[in-house]
Amino acid sequence: MIQTKPGPATPWFRPWADSSIVAGMGSRILVADDEPHIREVVRAYLEREGYEVVEAADGETALEQSRTTPLDLLILDVMLPGRSGFEVLRALRSEGSSVGVLLLTARDDVIDRVAGLELGADDYVTKPFEPREVVARVGAILRRFGRVSAAITPAPESDVPAGRPVTTFFDLTLDMDARDVSRAGSSLPLTRTELDVLAALAEQPGRVWTREQIGQRVFGEAFDTFDRTMDSHIKNLRGKLGTRPDGGAYVETIRGVGYRAARPLDQA
Repeated sequence: MIQTKPGPATPWFRPWADSSIVAGMGSRILVADDEPHIREVVRAYLEREGYEVVEAADGETALEQSRTTPLDLLILDVMLPGRSGFEVLRALRSEGSSVGVLLLTARDDVIDRVAGLELGADDYVTKPFEPREVVARVGAILRRFGRVSAAITPAPESDVPAGRPVTTFFDLTLDMDARDVSRAGSSLPLTRTELDVLAALAEQPGRVWTREQIGQRVFGEAFDTFDRTMDSHIKNLRGKLGTRPDGGAYVETIRGVGYRAARPLDQA
């Protein structure tokens, strides 16, 4: 189910990441798959990039390790024995875990992909896969969630960028440094991808974005321009946000084009 094996440590083109940042970052990743060969190959590629890797061969073990071991990301096969990847993901999200999740799904199984995203997965890779694609998507997820510097020497205080300002969007408060969206002081249970989509759209209310533009903004070069699962992320986001105080939607569909954040009346 894997298309290549690790070769010599020869650099390969990675438009999605600066190797000086990704390599040696020290992030801990759980690879959960019942096929030893898949775990072995994925582990080899990840460790070559500086990640720490732990393994699980079934759903029960994956869930237990996720609860007891500090993890930055899970690579989770949908068809795990014992508990499926979906069941593991559902349990973690119901417990409030925000750990990153990359699903491994059957080729062209749209139902699996959409179901996983609706349960709170951050991204997916279809089998058979190229291991370098897994590394690309892992790096993209971790960069989006600010987990790329675990093993990097802190920069001098003068070089540390200022925090991003807290912004408002209708009755919502977006604090991207805290990775939080709240209404009247209560946090909304958005996944990380949903939060990034909302932040990208709300940055320019009224601007129309295509699915591809949103995907490139959120996922970077790892985004597949033919992927329509962005619709699932936005559907989930809308369901969690509910309606604006004036009864409209926070995220509006522009038929045949894409999506936009609603423009407040005082900005119209």
